[in-house]
Amino acid sequence: MEVAVFTWEVKANDRAYNNQFKEKAFLCWQRKKYKGNIINTAKYNFFSFLPLNIYEQFHRVSNAYFLLIIILQAVFTEISTMPWFTLFAPLICLIIIRAVRDLVDDIGRHISDRIINNRPCQMLVGESFLCKKWKELRVGDLVRLHEDNIVPADVLLLSSTEPSSLCYVETADIDGETNLKYRQALIVTHHELTNISDMASFQGKVVCEEPNSRMHHFTGRLELEGKEYALDSGNILLRGYKIRNTGTCYGMVIYAGFDTKIMRNCGKVHLKRTKIDHLMNRLVILIFIFVVLISTALTLGFWNKVTEFKTKHYYLPEKHSYSVTNESLLMFLSFLILLSVMMPMAMFIIAEFIYLGNSIFIDWDVEMYYEPQDIPAKARSTSLNVQLGQVQYIFSDKTGTLTQNIMTFKKCCINGIIYSPDEEEAPSKENPYLWNKYADGKLLFQNSRLLNIVRSNKDSMVREFWRLLAICHTVMVEEKDNQLLYQSASPDEEALVTAARNFGYVFLARTQNSITVMELGEERVYQVLAMMDFNSIRKRMSVLVRNPEGSIYLYTKGADSVLFERLHKKDIHKKEQAMKAATEEALTSFAEQTLRTLCLAYRKMDENTYEEWHLRHQEANILLQNRSEALHQVYEEIEQNLQLLGVTAIEDKLQDGVLETIRSLKQGNIKVWVLTGDKQETAVNIGFACQLLSEDMHILEEAEIIQILEAYQDLPHSQDGCNSNLPQVKMAAMIVSGELLVSVSSSLTVGFLDQMMKSKTGLVLQNKDRSTPENPDVWRERAFVELASRCQAVICCRVTPKQKALIVALVKKYQNVVTLAIGDGANDVNMIKTADIGVGLAGQEGMQAVQNSDYILAQFRFLRRLLLVHGRWSYMRVCKFLRYFVYKTLAIMMVQIWFAFYSGFTAQPLYGGWFLALFNLLYTTLPVLYIGLFEQDVSDEQSLELPELYIAGQKDKLFNYWVFFQAMAHGTATSLVNFFMTLWISHGLIEPLHDFQSFSSVMALSGLLSVTMEVILIIKYWTVLTVLAIFFSLCFYIVVTWTSQSFWLFKISPETFPMLYADRNMLSHPSILLVVLLNVSLNTLPVLAFRVIYQALKQPRPKEGEKEEGEEEEEIPTEEISLPPRARRSSYAFSHQEGYADLITQGTSLRRSPGLHRHTHITSDEEQSMSFE
Repeated sequence: MEVAVFTWEVKANDRAYNNQFKEKAFLCWQRKKYKGNIINTAKYNFFSFLPLNIYEQFHRVSNAYFLLIIILQAVFTEISTMPWFTLFAPLICLIIIRAVRDLVDDIGRHISDRIINNRPCQMLVGESFLCKKWKELRVGDLVRLHEDNIVPADVLLLSSTEPSSLCYVETADIDGETNLKYRQALIVTHHELTNISDMASFQGKVVCEEPNSRMHHFTGRLELEGKEYALDSGNILLRGYKIRNTGTCYGMVIYAGFDTKIMRNCGKVHLKRTKIDHLMNRLVILIFIFVVLISTALTLGFWNKVTEFKTKHYYLPEKHSYSVTNESLLMFLSFLILLSVMMPMAMFIIAEFIYLGNSIFIDWDVEMYYEPQDIPAKARSTSLNVQLGQVQYIFSDKTGTLTQNIMTFKKCCINGIIYSPDEEEAPSKENPYLWNKYADGKLLFQNSRLLNIVRSNKDSMVREFWRLLAICHTVMVEEKDNQLLYQSASPDEEALVTAARNFGYVFLARTQNSITVMELGEERVYQVLAMMDFNSIRKRMSVLVRNPEGSIYLYTKGADSVLFERLHKKDIHKKEQAMKAATEEALTSFAEQTLRTLCLAYRKMDENTYEEWHLRHQEANILLQNRSEALHQVYEEIEQNLQLLGVTAIEDKLQDGVLETIRSLKQGNIKVWVLTGDKQETAVNIGFACQLLSEDMHILEEAEIIQILEAYQDLPHSQDGCNSNLPQVKMAAMIVSGELLVSVSSSLTVGFLDQMMKSKTGLVLQNKDRSTPENPDVWRERAFVELASRCQAVICCRVTPKQKALIVALVKKYQNVVTLAIGDGANDVNMIKTADIGVGLAGQEGMQAVQNSDYILAQFRFLRRLLLVHGRWSYMRVCKFLRYFVYKTLAIMMVQIWFAFYSGFTAQPLYGGWFLALFNLLYTTLPVLYIGLFEQDVSDEQSLELPELYIAGQKDKLFNYWVFFQAMAHGTATSLVNFFMTLWISHGLIEPLHDFQSFSSVMALSGLLSVTMEVILIIKYWTVLTVLAIFFSLCFYIVVTWTSQSFWLFKISPETFPMLYADRNMLSHPSILLVVLLNVSLNTLPVLAFRVIYQALKQPRPKEGEKEEGEEEEEIPTEEISLPPRARRSSYAFSHQEGYADLITQGTSLRRSPGLHRHTHITSDEEQSMSFE
């Protein structure tokens, strides 16, 4: 079994040995198995950019369509209405614009990669450590790291300058946790590798598992001098860790480059397309089919006309003429080229400028500028702005994204009395803790009443409360610049000890068996008799100490659910009962305020009781089997008959504006899911703090979720899939872990994510034939996602970076929605890449998330404005732009079809060549640019006040097939009015319209003024720019028309400028002006009347989201689960797994050198994270 698993062999200081391992690359070609440490996250390189980018560009159906027309124009020049280069040049411009945009994005990735690859590190070369670059590292190399260094690869810790070769690391850039963790070298390497010569002669071999994405799991062994030593994740420093409070450490590279665990979790760069992009691809196909059908119909008319003509005039010679079939084929191609402008390239070129402009507006928005860190919002992608207005699911990291990871002492309850911060109209600027020389001045909690009680030192309960906080913990202290610095495994513990410090109970130092506390100026040393650590079952911590007077006390803190049942129950006085009841009320109150509560209790022990217990404790401590169970039983014996002291309330401080942002997003029908690697209690507490969860919600936990899925799995499936089998869950939230996701989803495999991203739409099963039976695993996936989508909130805890991405992929797979992922650490990169839109927060956790994101924000609260204002505006603008462009194109070009019936079904253009060329480039460009860049239906303030307006984008209401066909119908109607009204009037009524050029000029002017009136009607946000855009558009027409019809240009090139004085002659007749006015009026007034009547008859309705959600529920007659509200009070949020009190009591974590107290938050990953198989 081991041989199958442990196939990765790395030998220290022996590159030749490591280079002999090969792996199959392609057919018979082999490459080195072990990768170098160089990384490349960019999409293109120097050689692949041009072919790959062109390949991606022509995945857009519109580009392929334009290329086809260009080929037809180039091959059949005699039938082309315009030279081929008139379409080829804009196509090249469009491709270059998009290519430059992609290149700029990718150059940013190359620069980032180059910076990372060229970071310095110290590598063992021969008998000394030399400064090398990260990219020069290989597996087997030995590296030396100092404090604040970033680990360059996945490294086996060999030794360090700390006791027992401990190494303290910060993993903020990996998992967002700012509290420090520890790693420890093997005892054998700790003792044997004591100098550089030992390092140079080290020939150990690591045999371990193949590279994988399990961040908190590692299995292997070290083979050294014929012996084998087991390795686990506690011996490994992962790439991206930062060395903290450790002078020097040494390690051996095991995984390098893309084999490292963090790079295995980063995922690939995928091409992101918007929903409108996919819709436009389909519409281009529809328009092409429409053009082909129209061209075919007109060609049949031509074939009939030519046949009839040749039959009637049989005497004409046919020596140089084509056959009827050949002429018809050429005429078909002529119509195809002539009508190709129904899908104008100008629309796509202008759209790129609109995307760019809206991106610049995001960069310029001072409302999203974060002044404390000088970070503005930035749109790194210019093509996804439209999608910002259609988001339905937001997947958010917790630490650093929703929270600041700063714990503050908010309130407390001592002896049944609640002490809250003083409420003063003008808070005192003077620090109330100046009397205490050890106070750090950072405690925001101020209560003068409690402070007076503490300083008077008369209340024994208050005294024991603060004494407990100063003694019962595993915080380490370091003295730096005559200041005490506390460092803890948990931010909660540090906040509690800091609060006690400011109130005069100062934790000064600890040794293996003692703890020193300064109590109101008096230094007291307590002998530590036992430390009873946290674990997932106990949910409490206790310390047994002997005070300087010789008395023995047990101090305990933990969740109310475990401490209340251990309080003494005999001879309880009424006063104690009232105190307990008041404390319970305080707990409930604190929980409703989403504070993290912790109960404190103590007991005094006599010497005999202690001696008896100590013997049992020693016996349990030396057991070889079932030691933890025996110790747990011994702890249970002593942690009884406690006296309740009170409760602390800690606030896990949210980022500014998180509550308002989530509230607005929920009102906008946007679901927020929290994906975090934290433990469940922490994640749930943040859910309540963010108001994603509420007290009246029923929380579906793993057992209930599995039960629901199993109960409904065997029922017959409806044609709509699993929807009708699942229950309607009202006021419910879902809490799931990474382990449940593995059991539920059959898709959590290595190749699933890449397959999802390679599909064009990312929707693998949306269009599946429901009549075919579904695979049970697929049904389980679909049912799980459907159940989760019906819950009001979903929180996923204990998930790895890859599982975060897979959750996003599952929702995209089954829900057909636009997803947004937001995070700030390297553990969020894969999720950010997988979502339709990735937002990186520029914060304290490095820049990996930012470098891989589409948008950069400084704070989570700016997401509200990004979506509800910029996103909604962008979507509305682009939709209005597309609808108007389709309308105006059809209004002008459909006339060509009607004209063909009167021109013998020949493809003769009705309009002049210059009008066709400049209609979309000059005559109507400025108004559509204004719509795409500046149009507003409501102001930004109203957009934020009315989040319900956002729902229109989620439901694709502003541009869809129906809107497209409406625009086509409107444009067709305009062309019919312009053509047939002018034609009818010209038949004997108005003599000047009898010639072709006058008729063409009237049609051009009528069409231009009609579409201009339409743009005047649809623009809602009028400014000076609006007037200028319309004015200059008409001026361009006048100037260009007068110039192109001038005599001197006609004289230079009569074929190029054939319409000499056509408009001038036409407009000199008042009757023709009346014809133009009549056409414009008939196109404008009925439309205006219809819209006014429609708005008047439109009855007010309730909010769209409420009504439509209600309708959806009525359409699904399903069984409802009656879910009682879940009682919640304790939000105990300390470590679940076995703690590290043993390190303290054994002296492992304490430096031997006197006077040095540089200890740190020492938490192993076993306490912080779970392994995901």
